[in-house]
Amino acid sequence: MTTVVNNPAPANTSDSGMGFLLGAILLVVFGILFFAYVLPYLNSTFRGAQFNVPSTFDINVQTPNK
Repeated sequence: MTTVVNNPAPANTSDSGMGFLLGAILLVVFGILFFAYVLPYLNSTFRGAQFNVPSTFDINVQTPNK
């Protein structure tokens, strides 16, 4: 008995790879935006509040003359 194998005709897809190129460009743009905006914001939020305390205090109290 003979086995007949019907191979389908090769699919003629004209994929130019433009989707991959656009995806790579978008990935690079989002990476740049992440490093430019998100990381500095996260760094500033975890640093906490900063207080400027002077090194000397002037505690001379002036009493009014009666």
